[in-house]
Amino acid sequence: MSTRSGFQAVKFFVGLIYREEAQAGAACAGMSAVLGEAGLRSPAVPFTATDYYQGEMGAPLLRRFVAFREWQPPELLPEVKVAAMGVEARLAAGSRRTVNIDPGYLSAANVVIATAKNHYHRVPLRDGVYAHLEYVLKDGRLQFLPWTYPDFKSEPYLDFFNRLREQFRTEHKSQLPHNRKT
Repeated sequence: MSTRSGFQAVKFFVGLIYREEAQAGAACAGMSAVLGEAGLRSPAVPFTATDYYQGEMGAPLLRRFVAFREWQPPELLPEVKVAAMGVEARLAAGSRRTVNIDPGYLSAANVVIATAKNHYHRVPLRDGVYAHLEYVLKDGRLQFLPWTYPDFKSEPYLDFFNRLREQFRTEHKSQLPHNRKT
């Protein structure tokens, strides 16, 4: 018979799509109110994977990832997505978003992103939020899935997630009971 146990804490991050650095900064500050202090950041890179956001946000667009320092329970993902949608609405210019915020987390096993759009491979959580499994961590590296977004296969994205994975591993080791200083 199986027994239930609590979920291990994870490292949350947000992916930001935006035109102006001021909007990205405001979005990061809004998400820090929910997730705590920002930590690891990726450089801004051109977002050219799709023109989906250009009609609403204009062009050219940039993408940046920001991870947060505090360890959080993964079951916060729906709440974090709802908060991100609220930050997007507050930063909007009329009915047009100035920044798109995609929250997610890295665990010891995978990278999961929250979305409000259903698809065959997404798992409903609550409050209209779905979990989108972006990568699995297997054989010591990030593994793509059939639905991994093409831009998530690019070197700048992989660099960020590999650095976050290394940070996760280092911090996780320091939290183990035999490594704590008394």
